Amino acid sequence: MLAAFPHAMPLEGLIGGLMIGVAAALMLLGLGRIAGVSGLAARATGIADSGAPRGIATAFVIGLPVGAFLLSWIAGGIETRFPPSVIPLLIGGLLVGYGTRLGSGCTSGHGVCGMSRLSPRSLIATAIFMASGFVTVALMRAGGLL
Repeated sequence: MLAAFPHAMPLEGLIGGLMIGVAAALMLLGLGRIAGVSGLAARATGIADSGAPRGIATAFVIGLPVGAFLLSWIAGGIETRFPPSVIPLLIGGLLVGYGTRLGSGCTSGHGVCGMSRLSPRSLIATAIFMASGFVTVALMRAGGLL
């Protein structure tokens, strides 16, 4: 379909984006809370004392992998690729976790919810997320890792 992106799935991306937008809007309109996954995960695990009610945060966090499993089951499987070692995943997870606490939010909180509200802090955070991603991909391609 898209010559430059032979594995692109634009319809699936559109549907996923709509689902994320609806979930964020429901959380904001229904509870007056931002649907930032890192904040909800911190609340669900007891790391944070404030935010959405703990039961709602827990349900939201549990719903993420359950929803992915259900979608994979309905679609007949989804191709995934992971590095041969678990070490890069652990290091990446720790760095992302540290970054979300340092930046007071994650890509879902800043990039989806904050940008839609034109939050200056979220606009800056999202620009930094994007720039970091561009630099990382460029470095990985230059090093032959991608």
